[in-house]
Amino acid sequence: MGSRGHRVLARPVVTACRRTSGRGAVVSGEVVPAGPVLDGELVEDQADVVTSPQKHRFADWWQRSRIVPTALKSREALKYAVKDAGVRLAMSPWRFLRAAVRGLVVAVRGWRRWVRVHDYRTAAEQSEKLADKFAEIRGLTLFRWKVTGALLATTVVAVGVLDLVYGHRVLWIAGVAGSAALAILGRQKDGNPGRKAVLAGPRSLAWTMDPQILVDAFRDAKLIGKDESLRLVERAKHQGGGWAVTVDLPATRKAADIVKHREDLASALAVDEVQLSVERVRGNGGHAGRVAMWVADEDPYAKPPIRTPLLAVERWDAWRPVPFGTDARGRRITLPLVWTSLLIGALPRQGKTMAERLAAAGLILDPHVRLYVADFKNGKDWKAAEQVAHRFMAGDDAEHVLAFVDWLVELVADVQSRYRRMQDLDDVRCPESKVTPEMSRDQSLGMPITALLVDEVHIALEDRTPVEVQGKKLTAGEYVGELLTWLAKKAPAAGIILVLATQRPDSKTIPTKLRAVLGSRFALRVMDFRDSNIILGEQMNTRGYDSSRLLPSHRGVGILRPDGETQAGADVLALTVRTYYMPNEDWREICQRGRALRESEGTLSGHAAGNDLPLMVDGAAVKAIEAGAAANLADVDLPEPLASVVDYLGDELNERDFVPTAELVEVLEVEPTTFSADMGEYGCRPTRQYVTTDEGTRRVRGYLTADLRAAVDLVAKNAEISRSADLEAGSA
Repeated sequence: MGSRGHRVLARPVVTACRRTSGRGAVVSGEVVPAGPVLDGELVEDQADVVTSPQKHRFADWWQRSRIVPTALKSREALKYAVKDAGVRLAMSPWRFLRAAVRGLVVAVRGWRRWVRVHDYRTAAEQSEKLADKFAEIRGLTLFRWKVTGALLATTVVAVGVLDLVYGHRVLWIAGVAGSAALAILGRQKDGNPGRKAVLAGPRSLAWTMDPQILVDAFRDAKLIGKDESLRLVERAKHQGGGWAVTVDLPATRKAADIVKHREDLASALAVDEVQLSVERVRGNGGHAGRVAMWVADEDPYAKPPIRTPLLAVERWDAWRPVPFGTDARGRRITLPLVWTSLLIGALPRQGKTMAERLAAAGLILDPHVRLYVADFKNGKDWKAAEQVAHRFMAGDDAEHVLAFVDWLVELVADVQSRYRRMQDLDDVRCPESKVTPEMSRDQSLGMPITALLVDEVHIALEDRTPVEVQGKKLTAGEYVGELLTWLAKKAPAAGIILVLATQRPDSKTIPTKLRAVLGSRFALRVMDFRDSNIILGEQMNTRGYDSSRLLPSHRGVGILRPDGETQAGADVLALTVRTYYMPNEDWREICQRGRALRESEGTLSGHAAGNDLPLMVDGAAVKAIEAGAAANLADVDLPEPLASVVDYLGDELNERDFVPTAELVEVLEVEPTTFSADMGEYGCRPTRQYVTTDEGTRRVRGYLTADLRAAVDLVAKNAEISRSADLEAGSA
């Protein structure tokens, strides 16, 4: 097998593995017959190798010796060896029968070619002398028929005589010997006559029975070369309704490329891509070329949804990750919420609100959590949360957006107040500038975990109602974006959780600065890969994560990019999750339970307690954020062609690192030389960068977006200086 060579690891690991289950073993990319054997070589970290004590020498020799069968070196190996031997023994009669039938077919085909003088006839046809050789071919054919008849008659007579002399045991011996000869002749071996069908049958998950099929699938998908192979790290096992196997790629091949081309591998394995899970194995037991695969027997998302397990608990701790859903293998996936924030995006009717309510359910069942709930959909989905929310609002008018702005300003003031009070706490009670579980439950400190839950947040972000901030005019949507961005940056450590959901995940709706600081992302089905990237992050589709490829029938299925550790591991970049099911009756029950908990703990407050408290706004405390919100470039007139470039890129100006000149020239329809000269006047000099296209990696000329942003900032600064000078002149 192709391998990555010996590795020096901190603990012994199996670096070479050869497996058979009565089906063959992968060796140098080929499947060869072998007994039920597990072969392994242990390699230890050279830094930790010391002279073994006398009592361990025999054990070390036993593990390293090639004389001792691998099956006797560990209980796991012995278990697999016994299992393989049992399967091989049980299947041996059927395998023998199939081999004998194949041998009979091969023998008949070989005799037919011989009796028809096939080789002689073919040679005559190629030399165009078939007519001249016809008499010879016919004579030789008749002679071989006579030989066949004579041999057949002699065999029948000889067997009959022996049967009369020695009894029927001769027939049994002849039958066994003949069938054994046919079975040997019909054994499966690539390249032998009669083993290759003219038309192949339907493709299936044959790789679970034959490792060579898995190697061929990787080659067909062009993930490894024709002369390269795989190294089996973990033998294929049936787990959770599918087959799991772990392999090492050849040297220089990367697991990230396998994840990226998961669809190609699924095609080669003849399964739908939703049935195939491919993950890079990281940490101490993995490396950049180790891949863990799991292939479901059937569509894992076609089964009925599972109700949330929170129904079975009386209360929940917000500091624990919330049960969110299951992956394709049926493993529970939990979502950490404290010290992070969450963005949920999807098309309508794909389960967006359900996902947000699942995240909120765990917070509701913690009586020490304070809830701010803003429902801009103005439906019945969040109505039950009214009985537990400190502040609650449902509506989509301008007055609701302005009230929401006041909420955000209040939260900003609360965050700044918390940080000031943390400075007075000792290091035992507050080790860092972060809220701890003990601090959040101490009502005297006034620092509870506070969750801001916003459904259809795009309505607030797109509102055009004018507001005035520190003498500057903004739209309410712009101000909301600035406030949410500030909270997402600074508030998590102070115990503030943001959970935002939108059905319009475009670059104009969710500002780039806001998306960049939202730690966790969950993307259900969207229209195209651009919308998926807006939710999950730039170029996530090129890494194999694209929620636009999810099926419409898979309601509640999305791609989760967590900010924290999940059951799939702390190093998992993203994973496909099917959220739990929580209908309205379950949602109401959880909210009622949350209210009862707050009443018993004495933490029911605000709207839920029938007391809509006045907003606690400290103008001095939020001066910094208001000043930052006022600094927008809406009124700055950028010169051409810089204005056209900024307008074309939009939010991608902050997301992309490089823009090819050819792209800008084509879109803006400008002359390249003139365009380059005009951009140079604003400090934007073209450079060369490597970019990846469908044709491969190429080096092209273009502009760094950092230079474009610097040019925009310079123009805005000059405009501000000019405006200040005009105001001073007017005052004079």
